[in-house]
Amino acid sequence: MSDYGHDLVFGSFVTPGAGDPDRTVGLAVLTEQVGLDLVTFQDHPYQPAFLDTWTLLSFVAARTNRVHLAANVTNLPLRPPAVLARSVASLDLLSDGRITLGLGAGAFWDAIEAMGGRRLTPGQGVRALEEAIEIIRQMWDTETRGGVRVDGEFYRVVGAKRGPAPAHPVPVWLGAYKPRMLQLTGRRADGWLPTLGYLQPGDLTKGNAIIDDAAQEAGRSPRDVRRLLNVAGQFSAVGRGPLNGPAEQWVQELAELALGEGVSAFILAGDDPDDLRRFAGEVAPAVRELVAAERDRGVAERPQGAAERDPGAAERAQSTAEGDRAAAAGGRGAAAEPVAAPAVRPSRASVNGGAFAVVPTPDDGVRRSDQQVWDESTRPTGPAPDPDRTYTPQEQATGAHLVQIHDGLRAELAQIHDLIEQVAAGEIDAGAARSHINTMTMRQNRWTLGVYCESYCRIVTTHHTIEDQSFFPRLRARDPRLGPVVDRLEQEHHVIHDVLEGVDRALVAYVGSPDGLADLRAAVDLLTDALLSHLSYEERELVEPLARLGVA
Repeated sequence: MSDYGHDLVFGSFVTPGAGDPDRTVGLAVLTEQVGLDLVTFQDHPYQPAFLDTWTLLSFVAARTNRVHLAANVTNLPLRPPAVLARSVASLDLLSDGRITLGLGAGAFWDAIEAMGGRRLTPGQGVRALEEAIEIIRQMWDTETRGGVRVDGEFYRVVGAKRGPAPAHPVPVWLGAYKPRMLQLTGRRADGWLPTLGYLQPGDLTKGNAIIDDAAQEAGRSPRDVRRLLNVAGQFSAVGRGPLNGPAEQWVQELAELALGEGVSAFILAGDDPDDLRRFAGEVAPAVRELVAAERDRGVAERPQGAAERDPGAAERAQSTAEGDRAAAAGGRGAAAEPVAAPAVRPSRASVNGGAFAVVPTPDDGVRRSDQQVWDESTRPTGPAPDPDRTYTPQEQATGAHLVQIHDGLRAELAQIHDLIEQVAAGEIDAGAARSHINTMTMRQNRWTLGVYCESYCRIVTTHHTIEDQSFFPRLRARDPRLGPVVDRLEQEHHVIHDVLEGVDRALVAYVGSPDGLADLRAAVDLLTDALLSHLSYEERELVEPLARLGVA
């Protein structure tokens, strides 16, 4: 079992088809709009049916604002490393630090030779790749004086001027399968990027072991190498095989790969926009939540003395748990590489030992809607906490985790309200101007709002499903006195589901007619009242029992 503790990243692997360039770019833009972290394209310069990958990456970088970009992976034999280094650094500067360099040693050698490249044996390809990495990193190193000098077997650079430096430390990910490439990954790379369909059972475990050993021999930590995976599959109502079934099956399988094989980045290969939406809205947030919960459980169950056996274990576990709790709370990618995690707010989610210090979020009593979906006065309460009991930081961590997940749901809900107001203002402006461009902008903004709302509804539903199927039954079993509270929370989940369906109906009506904005606003207001009230009630009743009962 290997979990290197990296934040989780989710992305797309889009075919760079030249037949319909607008659709290719549209899928990349959609990747950002649905909340994924990364968009990638394969790089086959000899393939006339494909757009040139680096030209496409530059165009997509200009059309997006947040999503990170990479070639998956760059065809090194047709990309001279010194020139490639400048291309990567330039695009990283132009995109505000959103570029990652995926590299491959080369394949399809007949086609490479036809384009003027040099045919290499597998062993030569590995040595050439290592020389290229040295050249690229020297080109980016503008702090060192003098020119770049590498007199290699395959590449020779004699005094080339350094720079420009990229906007951020650009990770280098290698597409690797064979032992020599895996050893190079452990020695020199920042990530391992294979494709699941090319792997045999056991290859991930074997590959991790080779990379770990090579990293340690080079004086590095195995954790210095992120493990990524290109995946493909099919969403269907009934499970028919690996990654072929409902979203819940995908969630379980990807979570197992994260916790058991150390994979922390899942890149979906395919060009179906609906699959991208489901991957972003239903799979990614649920995988994050499951992995964060299991990591929290691991921290809580770590035996005393483990920190002494591994001096860095406690620090790594704490930073890992905090980073993934923040990622789960936001429901989106969260990482310094390739994206930054939202800060964890410690004021209400303290995990110091002693008295219970996790403060539930109070209900401020503000209501946006005239409708009421339940009678709050009939909510049952659980047993009073023992005032003399003390709690360890590990015991309090789960309650803090719940608060942080809820904070993410609250923040996303506030974003929906902001989007509604922005769209409303934009529609007024577009209608007044009566220009074609403004009308197109209005339609795009309306579509973006719809995608965001739809994704949010799926996140809430997934969160409630996890609670109903796993979280609540354990609480009820360990303390039957919590039964009435858990029953009420489950009942409220069903009510909120009905409210979410109302939001969905309002979205459908709104897409058909801009006059439906008032109904959409009313539906979101009702959802806001119900969900915020429910989240506060759940925290009030459960954060202490989670610590007392040891439920993660």
